[in-house]
Amino acid sequence: MSKTLYERLGGTDGIRRIVDVLVDNHSKNLIVAARFAGTDMEHLKQMAGDFFITGSGGPEIYTGKDMVAAHQYMNISGDEFAAVLDDAMNALKANDVGQREQEEVLYILYSLKDQVVGI
Repeated sequence: MSKTLYERLGGTDGIRRIVDVLVDNHSKNLIVAARFAGTDMEHLKQMAGDFFITGSGGPEIYTGKDMVAAHQYMNISGDEFAAVLDDAMNALKANDVGQREQEEVLYILYSLKDQVVGI
């Protein structure tokens, strides 16, 4: 039987490491960094990690807002969304995640575009 994406990403510990790099990447990315000014980055890492863990086939621990509610009225642009995807891919590469898993994560993240951009 095939392993879940959650398992292939290293389980909870692996995903937390990826998310730590991802959120740090956002705070350094000139395209989106201003969006995170004044944000409790540790809380963001916790919630993003929980979302990623649950969404990748791990334990159902995410209790936050859905994507639309979390991004409503932010009017996120397509360029900002692409920058976030780039940050995610760079975080996966920094954590030596395999090509197949990178592609799966990219597909999942891209599938959320309509719930994030321009709402």
